[in-house]
Amino acid sequence: MTPGTRVLIADDDRGARALHAGFVADVPGFRVVGTADSGEAALERIRGGVDLVLLDMRLPGISGIEVLHRLRTLEQGGPDVLVISSSQDQTTVRQALAGQVVGYLVKPFTFAALRERLERYAADRERRVADERDRPLAQSEIDRLLSTGTIRTAPATSLRDGRGAGGTVSAGSAAALPKGLAAPTLAQVVAALDPVVALTGAEVAAACGISRATANRYLTHLVDTGVIHLSHRYGKRGRPQVLYRLAPSPER
Repeated sequence: MTPGTRVLIADDDRGARALHAGFVADVPGFRVVGTADSGEAALERIRGGVDLVLLDMRLPGISGIEVLHRLRTLEQGGPDVLVISSSQDQTTVRQALAGQVVGYLVKPFTFAALRERLERYAADRERRVADERDRPLAQSEIDRLLSTGTIRTAPATSLRDGRGAGGTVSAGSAAALPKGLAAPTLAQVVAALDPVVALTGAEVAAACGISRATANRYLTHLVDTGVIHLSHRYGKRGRPQVLYRLAPSPER
């Protein structure tokens, strides 16, 4: 691991920021480069250069989930994120995991718990750097390197729902999304769905914190690609409700 991994601590509690900064400072190879007390402050500070964000989910203004969503729209997906939060509800946890966080640590936690997560992160990061260094370059990447000096790579991982049952969206398919759709939001929508309990478009929108129209665009794409199933619930009056659930995993 490159010495001095730059860490930003985003938490609205001043005491928690000070405590966690002290914890990080005692782990070799990590250094705190800043703190933020709101989602807006975190996004502003990240522009100065950060490798890892210790991100609380309950931030004032822009929530932690929204901060994570915006980070994933940045070049190379933004910095890595380790969630530190007292939120343990399934919706928040699944949305965070869909944002490809490196870990989720529930408050309150001990120094030993955070140190273990950071040391594991350091080992994983060193392995990723080594794998990327040894990976053969495609012709398009060589051409880009010659012209710009940089290489843009897509993440090699897949986006899965929290249960790991169905709803797999590969990196390749995410890269080929229709215009107007974004991979981080797609992952949020998939994470909000369930293979057993069907949800309406309005319920999916509420779980993801997006508009119903936006949710419907992603749900339509997921139905078209076979990731989710569509059904109807008929009542006594009015139009039937459209319901969505994850398609069964091919592995089952």
